[in-house]
Amino acid sequence: MTDFDSQAWEQALIADMREHDGRPTSGPLEGHPLLLMHGRGAKSGETRQAILTYSRDGDDYVVAGTAGGSTRPPAWLANLRAHPGVTLEIGRRSVGADATIVDEAERVRLWEQHVAQLPWFAGYPEQAARPIPMIRLTPKD
Repeated sequence: MTDFDSQAWEQALIADMREHDGRPTSGPLEGHPLLLMHGRGAKSGETRQAILTYSRDGDDYVVAGTAGGSTRPPAWLANLRAHPGVTLEIGRRSVGADATIVDEAERVRLWEQHVAQLPWFAGYPEQAARPIPMIRLTPKD
């Protein structure tokens, strides 16, 4: 059995994302629209980053708190509640953004739209056995 180096894999993915406008060219996430979200830890205040698949709603980016279908929400969700100001990195571009965890009516609409753009997300609510939070990332001018 070989040792998997998750940090090396993540760094290679980020390099591929930066080189190809946020759409990696190899591996299990090949072609997926990905962004790198930089924010602050809810408790530590330290810099944190998350690689997230996104859809679009007008000029906003939309991400889903699926945690890959886990029964627990992703750690970055608590960070956004505490510190909604983030920096998004899409390809080689960086932009400041405000994160909003949307209300139920908007959550349903954005989820349906997200799944229409990214059909592989469809099974996550059943797998997770929880409502999937939807987050609107609104770029600052």
